[in-house]
Amino acid sequence: MSVRVARAVRAWGWDASCCRGASNFRVPPPGAVDVAELLRDATVTEEGPRAAAARRLPSQSSVLLFPGQGSQVVGMGRGLLRYPRVRELYAAARRVLGYDLLELSLHGPREALDRTAHCQPAVFVASLAAIEKLHHLQPAVIENCVAAAGFSVGEFAALVFAGAMEFSEGLHAVKIRAEAMQEASEAVPSGMLSVLGRPQTRFTLACLEAREHCKTLGIEKPVCEVANYLFPDCRVISGHLEALQFLQQNSSKYHFRRTKMLPVSGGFHTRLMEPAVEPLARVLKAIDVKKPLVSVHSNVDGNRYTHPKYIQKLLVQQVVSPVKWEQTMHAIYERKKGTEFPRTFEVGPGKQLGTILKSCNLQAWKSYSHVEVLEADEDPDP
Repeated sequence: MSVRVARAVRAWGWDASCCRGASNFRVPPPGAVDVAELLRDATVTEEGPRAAAARRLPSQSSVLLFPGQGSQVVGMGRGLLRYPRVRELYAAARRVLGYDLLELSLHGPREALDRTAHCQPAVFVASLAAIEKLHHLQPAVIENCVAAAGFSVGEFAALVFAGAMEFSEGLHAVKIRAEAMQEASEAVPSGMLSVLGRPQTRFTLACLEAREHCKTLGIEKPVCEVANYLFPDCRVISGHLEALQFLQQNSSKYHFRRTKMLPVSGGFHTRLMEPAVEPLARVLKAIDVKKPLVSVHSNVDGNRYTHPKYIQKLLVQQVVSPVKWEQTMHAIYERKKGTEFPRTFEVGPGKQLGTILKSCNLQAWKSYSHVEVLEADEDPDP
């Protein structure tokens, strides 16, 4: 048994009253479950986790993907409750959040779960609970993890998994982020439009003309811009509702193949979320962020974090910047022709990230599995 797996077994067997150590972060730490301890002991090896991982065959390594807002569904978590520590994880979440997240996740109502203030913490915790299931069924996947990435709020879960911050700290930051984004979204009628385009689609021109249309309606400083880069020819555009309606009405002009309004409350990842920047920056400043034990890629530029100071900076910037997920997929999976791909696991509700991976890199997708969170199932595809 490797040092990392041995430490993982001990860490997940800790009493729920334990926490990792001193922090000046003022949240209720008692009962916090330290998901990061799954990997913490890897730092005691002489060569470090990256050097050890480099010797593994690509097919023996793993990549973890953490979903974001929009993947939530009533009932998520039901398939995780029979695994050790999951209920403790939700109990710790209740102390940090001040409400019963497990009850909301299992039984809804959907309208409450879909609120930004609730669904971001719900997806965050469900994803880390899925890590417990994956560790229980396939501990080697955790041991051999070489990279992680999370979509929007999923990036916080990826960082907690990788040891950059503690569970209670990460969840409290997500809580503040979600509440601030909820408030910002209620200030301006805005939303997000998924657009499947064609090679000739000019997204920049479409957004420009939508903003010009808004100006004719008397909207000052209208917002309409790409907020998510998903896969080739597919983007999510955020902005004022009038701008998004204009794009839908003129979809043929811009060579859109399909458009769909997303079930979110605001124009996320644009400057419409600027009111959320300061609250999040404040709470992140209080966290003792550590260097991730595996590569974690930033939504802002697709690159892996190289220093803890960039984590705080880019997590704040992410709120008002587009999610460059397509670029992230290229950064993680780019390799020489003929080289095998790592196994990929989507940990959390939904399979959206797997669908996107299939469109970005079909060969990488062939080694993809999803960790089910709705119903109990067997070991993810070996």
